[in-house]
Amino acid sequence: MLIFAPAVYAQTSELSVEESKIVWTGKKVGGSHTGEIQLLSGYLEKSGDQFVSGKFVADMTSISNDDIKDADSRAKLVGHLKSDDFFSVDEHPTATLEIDNGEEVSPGTYKFTGEMTIKGHTNAVSFEADVDGETFSGKLTVDRSKYYVRYGSGSFFDNLGDNLIYDEFDLEFEVTFEE
Repeated sequence: MLIFAPAVYAQTSELSVEESKIVWTGKKVGGSHTGEIQLLSGYLEKSGDQFVSGKFVADMTSISNDDIKDADSRAKLVGHLKSDDFFSVDEHPTATLEIDNGEEVSPGTYKFTGEMTIKGHTNAVSFEADVDGETFSGKLTVDRSKYYVRYGSGSFFDNLGDNLIYDEFDLEFEVTFEE
C-alpha cells in the first residue's frame, strides 16, 4: 500500500524579516494612532496550489508610534501600549499567527484561515492577502476584546464618552519571502 505524505511534497518559504512590515492602526473617539510592529520570524508552506500551514511571530516589545510628533507624548503612548492595560509585553513579548489553510479566491488573492495568539489568548482569524511575486500584502482586523485587551473598551466599561477606544484595530501587512 502506498501512503502519500503531503508534507514530503511541500515547499516552505521563509520570511525575509528585513523586507517585511506590519503597520497597526487603533481608533478612538475623535481620532486614531498608528505605528509599527516588527516580525521576528515566519514561514508559509505550500503543497500543490494550496497553502497548508504557516507561522508568524511578532515582537510585541517593538511596538512603535508614527503619528505623534512630540517625543515625550509618543513615549507615553508606547509605554502605555506595552503595559498591562494593553499588551503586557513584559509577560507576553511575542504574538503569533498560525496559518491552517490558504486558498486562492481570485487570481493573485488568497484567503487565509488560522489562529492568532495575543497575551496568551488564542482565537480563530481569517483574512485575504494579495500576492505580487514573493510579497503578500493585506489587512487583518483584530477584535482586541477577544484577547483581553480591555483598556478603554466599550465592551467592558460604561460611560467612557470621549475616552472610548474602539475594540477593533487593523494590522496592515506587507510580508516578503526569500527566494
